[in-house]
Amino acid sequence: MTRHDAAALGLSVDRASPVPLYFQLSQKLEEAIEQGRLPPGSLLGNEIELAARLGLSRPTVRQAIQLLVEKGVLLRRRGVGTQVVHSRIRRALELSSLYEDLEAAGQSPTTRVLSLEEVAAPPEVAAALNLAAGERVHHVERLRLTHGEPIARLCNYLPQGVLRPREADLAATGLYRLLRDTGVVLHSAGQRIGARAATAEEAELLHEDDGAPLLTMERTAYDETGRAVEYGSHLYRASRHSFELRLLARR
Repeated sequence: MTRHDAAALGLSVDRASPVPLYFQLSQKLEEAIEQGRLPPGSLLGNEIELAARLGLSRPTVRQAIQLLVEKGVLLRRRGVGTQVVHSRIRRALELSSLYEDLEAAGQSPTTRVLSLEEVAAPPEVAAALNLAAGERVHHVERLRLTHGEPIARLCNYLPQGVLRPREADLAATGLYRLLRDTGVVLHSAGQRIGARAATAEEAELLHEDDGAPLLTMERTAYDETGRAVEYGSHLYRASRHSFELRLLARR
């Protein structure tokens, strides 16, 4: 575990700003974590040391740390100090895969393939993929991890003839990259985002408490000809994940 110097990380605050000092510090810390300057496992030291290095009061530092502890980003360890647990994953709503988004954010994604089989398409899947009821499809279920920690359970269905998925390939990279490698040109998608409580099985798989909030996402992706090439039903840990949207004013 590496102990980082606060000054070297640029964790200074603006005392002339109307924004409370503790909130400024929490934002600076979270920014350093998200940018990888404070990787998971890093130590900030205890509150007294951190306050002295930053020239702030101990209550101010305590408030800043508590804010990030409540977010699940930092962890207080008795006798050790404050440790970075992980960074929160923020994704823009674009037609991209979680694997590629994590790679771009320097999050070192890995994949555990939970299931790979050919099944009769469930009614909602057949409807989404514009298939006849019961038509055979490839069903893929994976657990996505960063830094060895699970963050999402991904369930995908692929029509026959689009891609013959192999476990080794699915474990090595993202599904959309595999689709593009076969010549599929992804063009658009319909997507729905929601939330619900984790079941006991899902909580165990995702290292969450039973009943913890999970983000849900259903997506149907289409190629440039308008053919549905993939249907996904995914679960994300709300404690680790958020989606970002850019909104424009109506004219």
